[in-house]
Amino acid sequence: MSTPSTDDEAAEYWSTSISRIRPGEIALRGYPIEQLIGRVSFASTIWMMVRGDLPTPGQADLLEAALVAAVDHGPQAPSIASARMAVTCGVGLNNAVATGVNLLGDVHGGAGQQCMTFLAEVLERAADTDVDAAARALVDEYREHGRHIPGFGHRFHPRDPRRDVLVGLVEEARDQGVVSGQALAAGLAVEAVLAEGRSRPVPMNIDGATAIVYSELGFAAEMGRGLFVLSRGVGILAHAWEERQAGVRIKGPVPRSVLPRYTGPELRDVPAGDER
Repeated sequence: MSTPSTDDEAAEYWSTSISRIRPGEIALRGYPIEQLIGRVSFASTIWMMVRGDLPTPGQADLLEAALVAAVDHGPQAPSIASARMAVTCGVGLNNAVATGVNLLGDVHGGAGQQCMTFLAEVLERAADTDVDAAARALVDEYREHGRHIPGFGHRFHPRDPRRDVLVGLVEEARDQGVVSGQALAAGLAVEAVLAEGRSRPVPMNIDGATAIVYSELGFAAEMGRGLFVLSRGVGILAHAWEERQAGVRIKGPVPRSVLPRYTGPELRDVPAGDER
């Protein structure tokens, strides 16, 4: 049995099926870069890079719609606000974008991934009953344990304006045979259960709508969060650049004229004899 050479061992160490880079050659998933440029959209390239092959036109359209829908939600979003503050501290745009992206975790930016997991559990249970009963049972369990149901309701919008158009696009894709419609059925079933007995419904938000899209397209739940980061990263970049143009230095979370309310003890003297 031959012993691998040092060169072979080094080549194997970072082996990859994604890119082949050689002098004068760049190939991504086997496609020469010069054939991709100008012919394949950025959304299709994202799909190709993470999935291994090019999407169908219907798949590419649905992916792009979800990416566009989640691109920004204004400077009240912590990821946006933190990037804008960071750039006023003199750091580069890359640092400001990284600051914003690093705030996207389980609480802010994680509901899409969590909703994908939730919908998958609804569909798993639906194998033994039907999707409506499965949705009701899982919602009841979450309520019983005081758990938040991710992807539904919005702290700002009575009805998320992105919900209807994304759901409509998934319905069209289902009718055209692009997707199965199972995740859509699960999401609509959950939405119906949450609306029962309420004068004001609890429609799905952007996280729920994109969770349906990414689930229908076959992405893993964790990849759903990665796609959200790619989408929201564009908004973070735009806001950081806008703040850079304003030329304000060291911009804090509130205007300088506003001082945070102090809730500690009144001013007091250090007792005599306690000095160190």
